[in-house]
Amino acid sequence: YHGTKMAEINDIVKDLWQKTYRGQDIDYIEIKSDVDSSGEAGSRRNYNYRVVMVKANVALDMRGRCSAGQKVLASLVIRLALSEAFCCDCSILALDEPTTNLDSENILALAEALSVIIQSRRNQSNFQLVIITHDEDFVRRLGASGFSEYYYNVSKDLEGQYSTISKRPFSLLS
Repeated sequence: YHGTKMAEINDIVKDLWQKTYRGQDIDYIEIKSDVDSSGEAGSRRNYNYRVVMVKANVALDMRGRCSAGQKVLASLVIRLALSEAFCCDCSILALDEPTTNLDSENILALAEALSVIIQSRRNQSNFQLVIITHDEDFVRRLGASGFSEYYYNVSKDLEGQYSTISKRPFSLLS
């Protein structure tokens, strides 16, 4: 089961990475799992996981070899893949500051990838995407996909004491 599930996850990770990453230095990423042989005989198998980047069929550990933006994007891609692989009709996807440390090209690619995910879940009546961000350009790019007319903005009231939530049309961001 573990090997089959890891293959499924890695297929999704590879696909999402290739759809989002705009750099030329990494073809795709994947999760490698090694059996931890230090466990007791007869006990459940334990695995050690690591993320590798692949270029021209050569895999290198990402740890210590990638930028902050690549780490953020890899983390997002892996979380999206895990939710897709393990959640049947996952109804909510929440991302907190997903554009942190991404350059503008990869922010655009992330918005496009999320649009593809939204499109694929469109027939799922209970699907919700919650994005917490300060990046208005990212919100604008998501709004341009046409999947929603509105977004919610959280801000302080005029006195600065309380938070207010307002529903706003994406058209105001243009």
